[in-house]
Amino acid sequence: MDWMLLLKAAVMGVVEGLTEFLPISSTGHLILAGSLLGFEGETAKVFDIAIQTGAMFAVIWEYRQRLLGTVRGLGHDPVARRFALNVLVAFIPAVVLGLALGKTIKAHLFKPVPVAMAFIVGGLLILWIERIHRARYGSDDPEKPRVARVETVDQMSGLDALRVGLLQCLALIPGTSRSGATIMGAMLLGFSRKAATEFSFYLGIPTLMGAGAYSVWKQREALHVADLPLFAVGTVVAFASALLCIRWLIRYVSSHDFVPFAWYRLVFGGIVLLTAYTGWVDWVD
Repeated sequence: MDWMLLLKAAVMGVVEGLTEFLPISSTGHLILAGSLLGFEGETAKVFDIAIQTGAMFAVIWEYRQRLLGTVRGLGHDPVARRFALNVLVAFIPAVVLGLALGKTIKAHLFKPVPVAMAFIVGGLLILWIERIHRARYGSDDPEKPRVARVETVDQMSGLDALRVGLLQCLALIPGTSRSGATIMGAMLLGFSRKAATEFSFYLGIPTLMGAGAYSVWKQREALHVADLPLFAVGTVVAFASALLCIRWLIRYVSSHDFVPFAWYRLVFGGIVLLTAYTGWVDWVD
């Protein structure tokens, strides 16, 4: 195995782990990073999706007690059953639309310039949603706090889950961000930042692990045993970096908003478009 290729896999793993749960699009960053590193081709596309599994294992590990409690309580605990059902309901729309539109989207939108445009649009939407959320639920008066309609994931209804699941489908467009679509969409629906963020974590488990398994199975003939070290390095690095990101993000949302990520998206997307237009960077399509 080429050591330089393994190093690229590790870099891509870091990018995946640090961006998967932030509203800045892990897929978009992987496409841009892959273009800069020359890490492209059919194997690279499968790799980008497969290493998301590493990030999801980080969620499973961090929330293992809640997940185990849910599994054990399915037979007798209505809260556990409702939580599991909500995740399932929210997961289904992405399966249906992903299977229907995935091939077309990959053929036309998995390119740096469309990703950069999605970065900018997403940044503007985050600024707009944060403004609405502050107006509805923000309060500087500790004696008159305004609480969100859904303060915890256990307060979600089945309709809430379906709506978040439909919003997650926006992330089929690379550069949109699955986390951004689910977190900001849930906040627009009346979730607190913490509830929106945590449900995005949970929903990512079946969504991304399913996508990774499906992608590897579908492209199995193009993969070889020699690719195993490449995938292993990317997955392990994605797990470690994602675990750090998850723990940081939960602390962050307890007292901060997502406005800095909106400005990051706007600036980063603008830089990509500028460098592509001027030819300063050869973004490979």
